[in-house]
Amino acid sequence: MEREVRAGWTKAIVSAGLALMLAACSPGARYGLPRGLEFDTIAQPAAATLRPAQGEVIGAGPVRVALILPLSGNAAPVGRSMANGARLAMEHVVTTGGQNIHLVLKDSGTSAATARIAAQQALAEGADLILGPLTADSVAMAGAIAKSAEVPLIGFSSTPGVATDGVYLLSVLPGAEIMRGLGFARARGAQSVAAIIPETPLGQVRAEVLRQAAGEMGLRVAGIEMFADEARARTAIERLAPAMRSGQIDTLYLPDRATAPSFGILLEAARVPREKLLLVGSADWEGDAEIVAQPYLAGAFYPAIDPAGLAALAPHYRARFGSEPHQFTTLAFTAVLLANNSALSTATPRYGNGLLSPAGFAGRDGLFRFHFDGRGEYGMVMRQIQPGGAVTVEGVRLGGLPLASRSGLDRDAGIPPAAEYR
Repeated sequence: MEREVRAGWTKAIVSAGLALMLAACSPGARYGLPRGLEFDTIAQPAAATLRPAQGEVIGAGPVRVALILPLSGNAAPVGRSMANGARLAMEHVVTTGGQNIHLVLKDSGTSAATARIAAQQALAEGADLILGPLTADSVAMAGAIAKSAEVPLIGFSSTPGVATDGVYLLSVLPGAEIMRGLGFARARGAQSVAAIIPETPLGQVRAEVLRQAAGEMGLRVAGIEMFADEARARTAIERLAPAMRSGQIDTLYLPDRATAPSFGILLEAARVPREKLLLVGSADWEGDAEIVAQPYLAGAFYPAIDPAGLAALAPHYRARFGSEPHQFTTLAFTAVLLANNSALSTATPRYGNGLLSPAGFAGRDGLFRFHFDGRGEYGMVMRQIQPGGAVTVEGVRLGGLPLASRSGLDRDAGIPPAAEYR
């Protein structure tokens, strides 16, 4: 057992930022979109002639949209897969009614400064909307440029502190994720919750969100333990175990993907009855074989983007590009179809208040919407760890965002770029 614990702790402590494994949306049956608030694709009359664009041009619609992704550097495989997702979206638009936009693909490179230059270039070329970049620092830099020009930017970062009015995040943010998980637990009778969270910038944000979300739901927060190494993790278990054994704590939030299997071992060693404890993980848990294989974690729940979205898109991606899509491929697909929506692309100004529709937009995985402060909210399912893998036990719902002030929740978490995509 000690060897297994040590092996678990060789993983990185920093939890992957919640970036979502967002899935695509489209109005056609080919990609499995449920009917509802879907994106239409009615072609519009040609606009005034635009300046020549620097970068690959995808599509032929009259409205220019820039797509800024990491096409070089360590994140290039992610960026290229997302770019391929955008290509599939534009091809799908052609087959389902018409193109309102064309994309100009630009490289955000390896630094926020490069992303800023790409945004400046896009604006000079007449872009009415910017999609991307991916990482928090790049979104912050490019977003400031776009906001000064009053052009909306929809970034893919999961760091809530870079969102603001006009700079939107199409991703799963900690607030919405925790609200979804705790709401599910509350509906199952949870009354008191504790958490064991990595002592990282993202962990601090999660801890604060947990306190506020629990307060809104009437849950008692019995303790939030932060850890930075194995010794402190063991201490956290020792502190919480008596209350978990007695039933004073009925729910435990374990968001970190890397260390969750080790905590399963520690909880079992502390003789915490599994039937007395409702375990809630995070979206980071999705697809982790070690979590599925850890016996104590069997029956645990976690929120996730519905995996059906990527599964539906994957065959088309493989046929077109001969490889497997990254989880974020459908994120770009969704963003492109949103940009092509005729009500948004032909509004005055383009992509104005329509992006703030309270009803949101219907993606392949369910509803998503943007809030006035730029934060995005994406519908999630609830999944349960069962023998052989995880299964969906509750369909897509919007979890809601905590109502507390932005001063605490939405500060820049300072998450390293590498932690923003899994």
